[in-house]
Order: sequence, then C-alpha cells, then structure tokens
Amino acid sequence: MLSSTHRAVHHAAHRADVVIVGAGVSGLAAAHHLIAAGVTVSVLETAADPGGRMATASVDGFRLDRVGQLLNTSYTEPDRTPGLEGLVLRPFGPGVLVAGADGRQQRAGALTPARALASGSLDQARLSAALARLAALPPDRLLARPERTAHAALRTRGLPPRTVNGILRPLLSALLRDPELTTSSRVADLALRTFARGRLAVPEGGARVLPDLLAAGLPPGTVRTGVRVRSVSTHLVTTEEHGDFACRSVVLATGARAAAELLPGLRVPDFHEVTVIHHATRTPLPWDGSLLLDADPKWPIAHTTVMSAVDPTRAPAGRSLVTTTVHGPPPPARTVAARLARLYETSTRDWELLAVHHTPEAVPAMPPPYDLRRPVRVLAGLYVCGDHRDSNTVQGALHSARRAAGALLRDFGIPIPAHPRPAVPAAA
Repeated sequence: MLSSTHRAVHHAAHRADVVIVGAGVSGLAAAHHLIAAGVTVSVLETAADPGGRMATASVDGFRLDRVGQLLNTSYTEPDRTPGLEGLVLRPFGPGVLVAGADGRQQRAGALTPARALASGSLDQARLSAALARLAALPPDRLLARPERTAHAALRTRGLPPRTVNGILRPLLSALLRDPELTTSSRVADLALRTFARGRLAVPEGGARVLPDLLAAGLPPGTVRTGVRVRSVSTHLVTTEEHGDFACRSVVLATGARAAAELLPGLRVPDFHEVTVIHHATRTPLPWDGSLLLDADPKWPIAHTTVMSAVDPTRAPAGRSLVTTTVHGPPPPARTVAARLARLYETSTRDWELLAVHHTPEAVPAMPPPYDLRRPVRVLAGLYVCGDHRDSNTVQGALHSARRAAGALLRDFGIPIPAHPRPAVPAAA
C-alpha cells in the first residue's frame, strides 16, 4: 500500500527531478549547475521577480541598488557559474579613499609596500605590507589562525592605532557590513585577502543584472514567480495556490529565516541592517571612481561614491548618481546631506533625494566561531544553500549553490560537470 506521501507525489500536479525554493542568486546558480548535469529543475519564487536582495529599481533613468553589495574582481565563483558569461564588472578606483576625522582624505590599499614607503608614508608602507602578506597566504592558512572577533584581532596586527582606527576599521566595516566588527577574525582576514588581491566592483547596469543573467540563461518555464511554498519534504513541495510539485530532491535557497520556517531546526542567525541612500545631482559631479570611506565616528555614513562615475549606465547623461551606505537604520536626511557636502566639498542643497532603501536583514552575521562551509546537505533529498551557509557575500552565495548542487548530484550518482570559461571581464 502506498504511504500518504507517495500518494501525494503520485497525484502531484507538477514534476521535476529537483525543486528549488527561492530564486535569488544562490537558487538560480544551483539550477544552472544541476541542469548542466542533465537534471530537470523547477525554481519556485514567492516574489514577482527573481533576484532576492540583489534588486535594482529604475527611477527617472537612474538605476538604484537596494542593498548595495560590493563585489570584487578577484571573486572566483562567477567564473565557475554557468549563465554569468555576460557579466561585466565595473571596478572602483584602486584601493579606497578614507576621510579622517581631521577632514583629510588618503588613499589606502592601492600601493605596494615599496611604493608606499617611497611616497613618504611609513604607516601606508606597513599597511601595504600587511595586505600583501594576506594576499599571498592560502585560505587554509588563514582559516587555521586563532579565532576571535575582528575587533579583538585588530589589536594584534602590529599596526599603530592611527592606522587601525583611521583605515582598517572603516575598511573592514565596509567589507563586512559590520560597524562593530563582531565578525569572526578568520572571515575578516579572508575579506582583506580578497580586497588585496583584486578591486572592489559593482555589476554594470545594477545589482539586478546578475540574477537577471542567471534567470535568462535557464530553460523557459524553469522559474515560476508568485508561488508561495507552504511545506517541503524530500519528494514533495506543497504551495498555497499552485498545487503540489513532486520531485526526487528539494533545495532550499531562500534567506535564512524563510528556510528555518520551512525546515524547523535550521538556525536563524543574527543579521546586519543596511540603509542605502541615492541622490541625483543636477549637473555632473567630478569624481575618479573611488569608494570613499568615512572614518569619522561622529557621522553615520559608512561609505559613499559617485556611482555613475564607476558605472555610467546608472545615471542619465548630464547627471550624477551619488550612492551612500549607512550601517544601520536611516539617519536624518539633513545629517546625511551635511556630511556629504563635507566629503565631496560641494553644496548638496540642490541634490535630489531619489530613494532611501532600508533592509533590516541585509546580510547574516558571522560571529566567532563561524564555519565558512556550513553543511548544505540536511539529508539525502534535502539541501540548503545561500549566503547563510557560506560567507555573506555574492561569492559565498554562489559557492554555497555549487556545494549544494554537488552534494545532490553525488547522491544521485551523477558526475559533477566542470564549467571552464574565461574570467568575468572587468570594464576599464
């Protein structure tokens, strides 16, 4: 006699080898890896569009990212993910600019130790040497270091307090989206290593371009939006209004909180909140494409840039888009405008406020002890992926998708396909 589960599977309205719940970057990437191995896939998404937190709104010709993820040209996972062949990265200026409490701005992380010393800055030379050492270390060596918070580890780096507080602290805050630096020191070291080996960058055309490319590269009908999943098991996904989906396996690729609601027992992490503020200028604002970090703790801004100088597609001709990130809730608009006027040394009275995007759960927190390779296989037939299973970056989301797909294919007894291709191009 068939069990109730098998009877439900037998009468399910839809069938695929694998059902993926969630059409964010991780779910879409997992679909690509599985389809490349010959597995049939259905991707179910609650929202009206795929992409998850990698969302970009269009307002009067401006393209406005919601969470403002920073990518890096040294990321390896875009090269290993089918569907991202058309991705173009727009890098920021070398290193970062840092605005100190004294009003002066200095560039950090862009010089070799020798050139930094030749420029007359011993502090810059020491910082460049520390970053160069991190860049040369294999990840396994960094992961073997004693683990503490990033804040505690800063005191052990052998750098003077003015360098730690004036450069490293705001840099790590930006890379980790963690102003208190409660993140694992191992994660922080890996973030600095990535920073030292490449250039910070954004996708040309907005963050949404990355999931749009992934979705467009899947077979028609693979992604179904507006589908609210009610429950999951290894062989069946039930939805509220779209029937049941029978399958051989399920991949949960939602955010951490939604995954725990569907699979009780999964841990829900703490989160870091982020506010992204977009201003439009009436005339072009001269800028060299640098990311400007604010090291003055009296002000709420983490970093800002003239985003249209980095990626000209994000603003109409003749105008500039200034994108500013705050780690926390939205501050008063006047406070932001006053600080931006000082940072850019110009009046902001005629700037137009286009949008304020506040995301309370922008990224999962990664406090120590933190496992950068959290299990993606719950049991045979049930898998979990997303930035809460890896690092809380686009690199981590894509890597967790590849790990989950690999675990599933091994359970299916299917060889994992390779995906060699040229590196993702970085626009000059």
